[in-house]
Amino acid sequence: MLIGKRLSGRYKVLEMIGGGGMANVYLAHDMILDRDVAVKMLRLDFANDEEFIRRFRREAQSATSLAHPNIVSIYDVGEENDLYYIVMEYVEGQTLKQYIQQSSPLQVEDTIEIMKQLTSAISHAHQNHIIHRDIKPQNILVDRFGNVKITDFGIAMALSATSITQTNSVLGSVHYLSPEQARGGMANKKSDVYSLGIVMFELLTGRLPFSGESAVSIALKHLQSETPSVRRWNPNIPQSVENIVLKATAKDSFHRYNNVDEMEEDLRTALDSERLNELKFVIPVDDEATKAIPVITNDRPLQNLGETMVHSQDKIKGNDVASKGKEQKKRKKWPIILISTFLVLSLLGLFTFLVLPGLISPKDVTIPDVSGLELEEAIVKIESTGLQVDEKIESTHEEIEEGIVIKTNPEEGSTVKEDTAINIYISIGKEKFELPDYTGRNYEDVMRILDNQDFKDIKINEVFDDSDKGTILSQKPGSGEEIVPEDTILEFEVSKGPEKIILRDLTQSNVKGAQDYVDSVGLTLNATEEKYDDTIPAGNIISQSPPSGTEMKKGDTVSVIISKGKEEKPPKNVPVDILIEYTGTVPGQEQKVIIYIEDVNRSMITPADTFPIFATTHKTIELLVPFDGDAGYKVYRDDTVIYDKTVEYPKD
Repeated sequence: MLIGKRLSGRYKVLEMIGGGGMANVYLAHDMILDRDVAVKMLRLDFANDEEFIRRFRREAQSATSLAHPNIVSIYDVGEENDLYYIVMEYVEGQTLKQYIQQSSPLQVEDTIEIMKQLTSAISHAHQNHIIHRDIKPQNILVDRFGNVKITDFGIAMALSATSITQTNSVLGSVHYLSPEQARGGMANKKSDVYSLGIVMFELLTGRLPFSGESAVSIALKHLQSETPSVRRWNPNIPQSVENIVLKATAKDSFHRYNNVDEMEEDLRTALDSERLNELKFVIPVDDEATKAIPVITNDRPLQNLGETMVHSQDKIKGNDVASKGKEQKKRKKWPIILISTFLVLSLLGLFTFLVLPGLISPKDVTIPDVSGLELEEAIVKIESTGLQVDEKIESTHEEIEEGIVIKTNPEEGSTVKEDTAINIYISIGKEKFELPDYTGRNYEDVMRILDNQDFKDIKINEVFDDSDKGTILSQKPGSGEEIVPEDTILEFEVSKGPEKIILRDLTQSNVKGAQDYVDSVGLTLNATEEKYDDTIPAGNIISQSPPSGTEMKKGDTVSVIISKGKEEKPPKNVPVDILIEYTGTVPGQEQKVIIYIEDVNRSMITPADTFPIFATTHKTIELLVPFDGDAGYKVYRDDTVIYDKTVEYPKD
């Protein structure tokens, strides 16, 4: 683990922040200069590979000559315990690819501002004889202030370096690869111009111009398919801006900008009023098919081609002496020879000018119109006129169905010689769009993007969900599928936000019933307290918070207090004072008093007390009253009830 270690006693590694095919990138702190830096370290599995080490070192060597505000600076290069690393400027922000994914499509003005920074940086590199060769948004950083900085000159090639040999390996991301790199050719300054054009296309549209199931299929599109119009996705883009993309991404580098400075100048004036409605940039079509130029080899020295045969002077002189004896005979025959020669030459001239051209010269042939035919029909029709079919080039087309011929090159109606080989362009249908992953994004933001992409039928199904309202939960077709927008039904499942719940009254409900209710609506029940209650049976709810009628959402909590029932207390003795009046008519006459008590220990069946009175008397009795009930007493005087009372359990 490198985290926490110091490289060369100076750079303390803090965390890993990225990685690529050959190196990992770490955030580190320069302990001497007290600043954060980025450390790019060769991966361990390449540490013993001399070729990778050489390429890794070349990155640092090529980039150290570059000093530009839009190029990531290189501070240091080092090696420790077979770990090779480069110390670079740390850019706090994100990659341009991440920025595009979050903000695409960009406004035209913002796109031009970013492109001017990129062209300025690449111009500086070209002036220092360095070609980047791998320009793509993943290799471009955007800082907190919106400034862009190009990094990863790891596969750059110094124009002046003679030790670097070209191979058939195609480096860099295939989505941004120039046609000459795709066919394994040498990258040049115009290759960087092409890649910048693809980046500008992505900034304006939020998508890539070419996609496919494999790197090979994408590379073939760079070679064969014309760059789609950015105005297809956003008709408000000025023609002058689209022209920059079209010129930068021309298949033939001859038709591109001569250098990145020309492209930058076009960017600076693209929004000038006099340029907004300029004509669309069109690449001229050759009148005849391109002829292959043979390769000159070393089998025969070039200087031998200019040598002239020189004859011996002695041999010439000998021939002159031998011919003198015959000179007189020839003089007599010369009139006959002269006339015969004249006649022969005349006949040869007539043959050459009148007969021979018809025998050996190819006929002129008019290229037939094969557009709209299937490929096999087109080939038969072309070959029947004495022409040959060279390349069969696949190309996207918005109107012509897949497998149908679009055009020929040279064009139909052109006059060419018999046996000329012509190219046929076959439609592979409409340009397909690789559908991004929109899940997790806000529906309205996505719709602003899709408004410019020719979708005719977009359906949404709104459902309650815990995510924020408007969040896309799923999509159909899925991300990564290639589709034709105008022919595709796009379906989104969109969150309506958490379902709103009007809380009902849970008081006096038992706990199980309350629990079943909150489970059914997605709430949580929390019993905060249990306490005695004289009116609510044990196990039922005394009170709730929040109260009934409150608007809630799934996941919210309802707090309740649960009854333990009446509190069980011991019986209490309750004294009762009774005044028994004497009602006898004869003084000293006895009156009989009987007291009955109904309490915990006694009942009304058996008298609790019997006694006589001869005068008004006070009597105190005690009743043992149960907690959950009451007690009572009756007082008889001479068989007459004078008291019949109930005694309740005393309250605290």
